[in-house]
Amino acid sequence: MKNKKFIKAYLLRLLTQKKQSTFDIKSSKKVLILKYDRIGDMIVTTPIFRELKQAYPDISISVLASDENKSVIKYNPFIDKIYTNYKNNLLIDLKKLLFLRMQKFDVCIELEHSVIPHALFRLKIINPKKIISIYKDGRYGVNGSELKLYDFFTNRDKENHFGKMWLDTLMFFDINPRSNAYDFFIGDIERNRATLFVKSFDKKIKIGINLEGSGRKVETFIYKNELKKICVGLHNNLKNIIIVIISRPEFLIEKKQLISELGLDFVIPSYGTNSIIDAAALIEQLDLIISPDTSIVHIASAFDKPIVSIHENDKDSFRLWAPNSSKSKTIFASKNSGYSVDELVKSSSEFLKQIETDK
Repeated sequence: MKNKKFIKAYLLRLLTQKKQSTFDIKSSKKVLILKYDRIGDMIVTTPIFRELKQAYPDISISVLASDENKSVIKYNPFIDKIYTNYKNNLLIDLKKLLFLRMQKFDVCIELEHSVIPHALFRLKIINPKKIISIYKDGRYGVNGSELKLYDFFTNRDKENHFGKMWLDTLMFFDINPRSNAYDFFIGDIERNRATLFVKSFDKKIKIGINLEGSGRKVETFIYKNELKKICVGLHNNLKNIIIVIISRPEFLIEKKQLISELGLDFVIPSYGTNSIIDAAALIEQLDLIISPDTSIVHIASAFDKPIVSIHENDKDSFRLWAPNSSKSKTIFASKNSGYSVDELVKSSSEFLKQIETDK
């Protein structure tokens, strides 16, 4: 086992050697940012695109995204080109990486928090002049700082949000970010669809509820019994509301059946949100969002919507992924006892009172 680990460490150090360049990254014309993971991660990354483009208007910003998260930046005006990464299809992916190599990027920004072989493989093929990364924890017996492929690392940070850590990569361009706010740009088609949907109940306070969170954190999910208590509790505090259960098309029939079983005439299903842009367009039209910890929380943060989120009772996880909004409240859930519906209703009702006053 020790020999296997030693061999891995040796190969990683060997394969990540490169010739040093004197290129000044502040002279960059073409930058590629690697972010080919989840939807929420891409939303949290969006301040980088804006702050870099505003500081260097002539710079060309490209993003290597995943098929899952590329829709987040489809309409982003700070991004010039979007490429799709297919890490599970080596043949297609290799062709794309060789194409990116031909683009001769000045700088790549890579945001992995540990030593990741597939990221090293991509960077080695793309072969930019300089590579920036966040501080990397050691892996396979190798510290990130030992990998000569990287030219710049941010400082270790155990106190801040992921958004702050990723923005720190811009320090090497001498950029002091003016804002860490997220961006989510929506097209006319998606916005018109959402606007038409809410038109018939526009005078009501519109609450969006997302039932499922990310991964296996089932203790944060909103199930039928909790949903009914939440809806009734909110309606008891304020009658002039409409509650929209947010749903993807493949779950729309299931959600309609659930709503029928609730028997509450102020609870309705959303239209089927075919893409994350559809979901964002709908959230933009709503007044309050209630959701377990997932990308919906980050979308609400991008629009600075009042958001009541349900998060696992993990301080480090919350620090890293907390809603980036001036109008957020979080209810914590434990694996043993779940979360307090009463606390959720109370926090949501406090937002509703303020919303009603502002209207």
